Amino acid sequence: MRALGLLGRVEVPAQVAAVPRARRYVHDLLKGLDHPHTDDALLLVTELVTNAVRHSDSGRGPDGRVIIAVANHLGTLHIDVVDAGSVGQRPRLCAGVSPDSGGGRGLWLVQELSSAWGWYETLAGRVVWFQLGGR
Repeated sequence: MRALGLLGRVEVPAQVAAVPRARRYVHDLLKGLDHPHTDDALLLVTELVTNAVRHSDSGRGPDGRVIIAVANHLGTLHIDVVDAGSVGQRPRLCAGVSPDSGGGRGLWLVQELSSAWGWYETLAGRVVWFQLGGR
């Protein structure tokens, strides 16, 4: 990750109450960068950490954790959200989601706002990542 310019990494409890902490952490990391997509990064981190808490095995136990890693490479932000994954359940876009939908917009927002995104499984769980291009 050093080659990507790792800005920081934080581990938070997989609880809804920790979502603002994750968002604040990313905000503080990006404060001095003056990146044009900082607000988008904060929104997408909020969505992905919330998804990790609600839909992964991390949020199903009292000791679950979520990791957020933030890197910057030549003005492109790369953010990973790592959770315990969930057997039989994969990240997916909900059908028929729009800006006016009442729910299910998390990954739709990631798709709409990021320059690239995806997910993969590791021995430790699942990584959902996104990138936001610079100027």
